Amino acid sequence: MKDISRNLTMLCDFYELTMGNGYFLSGMGDKIVYFDVFYRDNPDNGGYAIAAGLEQIIEYINDLHFDDEDIEYLRGKGCFDEGFLTYLKGFRFTGDMWAIPEGTVVFPGEPLITVRARAIEAQFIETYILMMINHQSLIATKASRLTRAAKGRIISEFGSRRAQGADAAILGARAAYIGGCHATACTITDAAYGVPATGTMAHSWVQMFDDEYTAFRTYCEIYPNNATLLVDTYNVLESGIPNAIRAFKEVLWPKGIRKCGIRIDSGDVTYLTKKVRKMLDEAGLTECRIIVSNSMDEYIIRELIRQGAEIDGFGVGERLITAKSDPVFGAVYKLCAVENNEGEVVPKIKISENVGKITTPHFKKLYRLYGRETGKAEADLICVYDEEIDDSEPYELFDPEHTWKRKLLTDFTAKPLHEQIFKAGEQVYTVPSLDDVRAHCAADIESMWDEVRRFSNPHNYYVDLSQKLWDIKHGMLQARKGAKKD
Repeated sequence: MKDISRNLTMLCDFYELTMGNGYFLSGMGDKIVYFDVFYRDNPDNGGYAIAAGLEQIIEYINDLHFDDEDIEYLRGKGCFDEGFLTYLKGFRFTGDMWAIPEGTVVFPGEPLITVRARAIEAQFIETYILMMINHQSLIATKASRLTRAAKGRIISEFGSRRAQGADAAILGARAAYIGGCHATACTITDAAYGVPATGTMAHSWVQMFDDEYTAFRTYCEIYPNNATLLVDTYNVLESGIPNAIRAFKEVLWPKGIRKCGIRIDSGDVTYLTKKVRKMLDEAGLTECRIIVSNSMDEYIIRELIRQGAEIDGFGVGERLITAKSDPVFGAVYKLCAVENNEGEVVPKIKISENVGKITTPHFKKLYRLYGRETGKAEADLICVYDEEIDDSEPYELFDPEHTWKRKLLTDFTAKPLHEQIFKAGEQVYTVPSLDDVRAHCAADIESMWDEVRRFSNPHNYYVDLSQKLWDIKHGMLQARKGAKKD
């Protein structure tokens, strides 16, 4: 694997350092706290999201350290205590972390990551964790939508040149692969993560030659086993396809090669691909694949397929790598509990006039409940950390907001979703290969009912609170309400 690592310790919000300094001076730096990472709404009004970005978070935490230059920079700001700067010289993460594995289907309000650590440590890693979760989960979710729309046809990620920076291109291609894309045009992502790099030619290749046929023939001679020709530089039907057919027959067929492809990057795709397929088949090029690109998204892909377009694969660029239709994932990092001097976990809650921003308190665990007969996910259940779900007995679920809505679940299996990642600062989790993450993602999506996966008006998947957790949350809300009246 290519090494693209850097010391990113100072990639943080400045307030994480000012608060850390404040915790240090006020004697609260070693207080054990709990933070949750969760998001509030699915991208594109979809039915679910895909968790991604955990591997980079693990790498970041393992490498956390302040260089001498970092300390000098902070000293120069003139607002940090010398004792705090000395503390930072030996800084490392010594806490615990639990997370939902990458490639897992997730839903709003669920704790994707829980951090238990000293206050300074837990506060300091907020920005990087959110940056990785927000970006890669967003792109993986968009890729999942695209690959489902394509109904088994290949999707290649083509977006590097439209990405918002190098890391967005590199890690965006990684996330797209998790979500189901088959390949990327981003070479470094192949070198670093093993995502298959693909690509053939641009229009400039064709323009460099005196004529289109010579451009195609030369390319086939150089790359006979990967000959995909871009046929829309001049005119797809009148010159592009006739010249491609000629080049394939004159160069590839004598070598016994029938595998080839053409790409269309403009025009009326449905009309053109139907005509092109007919021309190719009549010429005996039945194995020639048709690839299309040009500002594709899941809705365009779905409509092209509905119209009967003859397409074997799609190249998707800016609308994937930037998640153009809904470019903010919106995960947040919120305090949910602290430990008192006796080691007791004390729940904390954030209250807002905006009901959607009221947090769920306490150190929590998450179960997914599957029907034994169907194997399909029926609901997720958020519980207090010390609860166990007995799936040998019926379990009554209820809507956390509309508590009269209840459902008795029988014949189900309860699966904990969190894995412990760090214990006392040491990594205890084995990071799976990217191909294993991708396979897990595909299987997890298949475990969802079609109603959850549909693009328009998806079923609102049940994410419920246990009775114990609901009682704690609403008890805290009522206590706060009563305190206001006093």
